[in-house]
Amino acid sequence: MYDYIIVGAGSAGCVLANRLTENLETSVLLLEAGGNDDLPAIHDATAAPSLLQTAVDWAYFTEEEPHLKHRKIYHPRGKVLGGSSSTNFMTYARGNQHDYDYWQELGNKGWSYADVLPYFKKAENWESGTSDYRGVGGPINVTDPSSINPLTEAFIEAGVELGWPRNNDYNGASQGGFGFHQSTVHHGKRSSTADGYLHPAENRPNLVVWMNTLVTRVLFEGTRAVGIAYLKDGKEQQERVKKEVILSGGVFNSPQTLLLSGVGPADQLRALDIRVVSHVPGVGHNLQDHPGFDMFFATKPSFTQHGNEPGGIAFMKTQPDLPDADLQLLFCPFFLFPTVPGKGYTIVVLPTHPQSRGHLTLRSTDPTQPPAIFANYLAHEAEQQTLVKGMKLVRRLAQTTSFARYTERETIPGSQVQSDAQIVEFLRENVRTISHPVGTCKMGHDEMAVVDEQLRVRGVEGLRVVDASIMPIIPHGNTNAPTIMIAEKVADMIAHNVQ
Repeated sequence: MYDYIIVGAGSAGCVLANRLTENLETSVLLLEAGGNDDLPAIHDATAAPSLLQTAVDWAYFTEEEPHLKHRKIYHPRGKVLGGSSSTNFMTYARGNQHDYDYWQELGNKGWSYADVLPYFKKAENWESGTSDYRGVGGPINVTDPSSINPLTEAFIEAGVELGWPRNNDYNGASQGGFGFHQSTVHHGKRSSTADGYLHPAENRPNLVVWMNTLVTRVLFEGTRAVGIAYLKDGKEQQERVKKEVILSGGVFNSPQTLLLSGVGPADQLRALDIRVVSHVPGVGHNLQDHPGFDMFFATKPSFTQHGNEPGGIAFMKTQPDLPDADLQLLFCPFFLFPTVPGKGYTIVVLPTHPQSRGHLTLRSTDPTQPPAIFANYLAHEAEQQTLVKGMKLVRRLAQTTSFARYTERETIPGSQVQSDAQIVEFLRENVRTISHPVGTCKMGHDEMAVVDEQLRVRGVEGLRVVDASIMPIIPHGNTNAPTIMIAEKVADMIAHNVQ
C-alpha cells in the first residue's frame, strides 16, 4: 500500500508527487487519465493552439449558455502529464495581493498574501532575478518575451499615452499597468509541472506513476477514504491507501469524482442511486471563470515584423475609484485563432473579477461521461458592462499615436459595432472562456464550502482536494501559477503535519 494516492498528474498533482516523495520514507502513487507528455507540440512554446481538441485535451463543453445565444462553450483542459500546464498558453500571472488577503478574510487562515508569497517564490525561477516578490531556482522557469516586437512596444506605449503606468513586473510589488507578458518558457520550450516537478522525481523508488488510468471513485469505510477504484484497459480495479487520497483532477474532474464517490448534495446523489457518504452541498457549485473576447486589428501592408508568442499584458481600472484592476488585456503581435485573412495583432479582453457563478452536475453514474457544466457566463449585468468598457478602451488604445504607424483598421468586431447594444450583441455571439475555471470545491467554513484551510474534504477523513477547484474567489489574473502555489503550500502542510 502507498501512503498517498494522488488522482491527476496535472498542474497540482505533479507538484505534490515531487514534494511528498522528497521524503524517501513516503510512498506515492500518481494516477493520470492521459498519457505521456512526449508530443513535440507540447514542448514547442509557439504550438499551443495545435493542441486544442486533440488526444491531450479533455475538450469539455458547457451546456447551452442562456446569456450567450445558447452556445455551448468549449473548455480545453489538459489530459496528459502536466495537465493544463502542458497544453495552456503559458501565461504566468499570480493575481494580486488583495486576492489572497480576501481568501483569508473569508475565514481561510493561512492563505493571506504574506502566507502564500513564499510558495509562489519557491515554485519559480524568474530569469530577471530574485527580489522581495520573486524567486529563483524553482522548478518552473518564468521569462519575458524572447524578443521585443515593435507591436508589443507600441501596446505598452499606448497604455502610457492614455495615462496608465508602465509596469515591468505585474507579479511584483503592484499589478496595475502595461508591461511585457511573462511566460512559463525555458529556452523557447514550455516549462510545465511535468518538466519541472515530475520528470526530475520519476526515478525515485517511492514514486509510482500510472498513465492512461481513469479513477472512477474514492473507496470509503464508513466516512474514511481507504483507496480508489480505477479503470485500466476497460476493467475496474482497486488500490488501497495508508494515509490519504488526494484529488488533483481539476475544476471539473475533482467534483465529478467526489459526486461519484457519494460526497456531495445528498438529493443529487440519491436521484442517481449513489450511496451518500457525506452530504456536502457545495460540491460542483461556485464555478467561476474569466469570460473574454478577441479584437483583431489589421496592420499596414508595409509592416512585416509579426511575432509568434504573446507579447504584452495589462491590468487596468475602468474607473479610478476601484480598489483593483477590473480589466485584463492580453496582447499578441499576430492574429490569435485567425478568422480573417491578412496580418495583424490581437487584443484579448477579459474581466478580472467576474460576478457570475455556475455549477456542474453528474449526467449519470458512468465515470467516462463528462459532467454537465453550466458556466452561466454574462449572467451578471456588471460583467457585461466591464466588457463593454473594455472594448471602448481597446479602441482608444488602437487610436493612439503609438499604434497609428502600424494599424490600418479594426477587423473584428469592426466599425459596424458601435452602440452599447451592438457591443452586447457581439459579446453574446463571441465571448469564450479564457480557460481559468475555478471554485467547484471551494475552501471555507460556510455551508457551501467543500474543503477546510488544509484542503481536507468536509465530513470525511483521509481525503483532500488540491487544485484550482478549491479557490473560493477567482484571482485577478490567470490561474495556473496560483494552482502551482496551492500545491506547494499543501505539500508543505502535509510534510509538517499541519493540523
